Order: sequence, then C-alpha cells, then structure tokens
Amino acid sequence: MSYIEVKNSYKRYQMGDTEIVANNNVSFEVDEGELAIILGASGAGKSTMLNVLGGMDVNDEGQVIIDGKDISGYSEKQLTKYRRKDVGFVFQFYNLVPNLTTKENVELASEIVEDASDSIDVLNNVGLKDRINNFPAQLSGGEQQRVAIARAVAKNPKILLCDEPTGALDYETGKQILQILQDMSRKHGATVIIVTHNGAIAPIADRVIHMHDAQVKSVEINPSPEKIADIEW
Repeated sequence: MSYIEVKNSYKRYQMGDTEIVANNNVSFEVDEGELAIILGASGAGKSTMLNVLGGMDVNDEGQVIIDGKDISGYSEKQLTKYRRKDVGFVFQFYNLVPNLTTKENVELASEIVEDASDSIDVLNNVGLKDRINNFPAQLSGGEQQRVAIARAVAKNPKILLCDEPTGALDYETGKQILQILQDMSRKHGATVIIVTHNGAIAPIADRVIHMHDAQVKSVEINPSPEKIADIEW
C-alpha cells in the first residue's frame, strides 16, 4: 500500500447557479519518502488537490487515504489534529508573521506539536543561522521562503505540501529552495509534494502527476531523478 492513495476524488464548488468541478474523479498514489510533483496549468485543480491532501478542504466523493487512514471521513476535530501533527505547509508567499523574528516564526511550530525540532538547528539547516533575530521585512524573498520551510519542517511532518514554492523567487534562489525540499525527501524521509505549473522542474521528482481540466491525465515514475543543479528554466 502506498503512503498516499487518492481514489476517485471529486471536489465541487457552487458559484451561484453554476457548479464548478475542481477535481473530477482524481486518482493517484505517492510512496513514503518520495518527492512528487503535481504539474499543470492554472485552473487544473492542483491547489484544490493539495488543500484536500492537507486537510484544509474536504472532498465531496472518493477516498483520500494517508498512511492507511481515510481522511475524507474525518471530523473537523480530527482534521485539525491531522494538520497540526502530520502536515507541513509551504506557500508561494511565505505567510510569515511580520512582527516576529525568524526564530520566533519557526518556534510557532513548537506551540502546536509536542516533539518539534529546535528552531535554531532547523534554521541552520536551511542556511539562516546568522538571521535568527531578523524580522521578515529584513529578509530577501528567498530567505523568507527558507524561514517558511524551516517553520514547516520544525514540526517533523510526515508530509510536506508545497504550493508553487518557487513562484515568487528568482532562478538561483528557486533552485536553492528546491534543493532544500529535495533534501527533506532524500535525507530526512519526508514525503514531499510540490504543486507547480513549471514543467522544467519535473525531472527532479520521483513521480510527476500531470493534471489538466480537473483530472489526472498521466503519472510518470522517474527512476533516476535529475540533480537540481542540472535543470534550467
């Protein structure tokens, strides 16, 4: 059994008299410790799927099985516990608390889980040991994204969900962020899922899930993912 199994999942939204089908009979699997990319254009249903995987939204039909448990049937209380304990989120625009230092932003993780990693250790791992007392406004975009990753990673999540994590960054900084995310999979055993429209980064993944028009069109398994240093876009 794969660590993540999505089976015939549907998500619909009502917009006035119109029903929008954001996920239409979506099925795929991701193994534990893999780096997977959900690839597709804007409006393909990628972020909706990520929100369902992270327990921030609930599908209308189908199963979303994480580590043998179907979270699609969870109560709100169960979903809150799942989000807090098992999932780390990384977004395109960082979502840092502006009046907290780098260290304090990461320490937010220790307030919601019992076995959070030491904030300074985690910041050191993402190359920010000299920035622990800086506020977000004093950091570059890439540094802010690294803080956001450190905050997510400090929870020791089983799943790291990343929504366009390089979308607001320049080329070189984006590669640095991808390297950190790949290391989370390769060196720390986290299951990492990156949602992106950038097909050029697909070769770094173990698995690429192609979405189009709210559906999974194909899934590629890559036995030899490329090094991030070797990709260009």
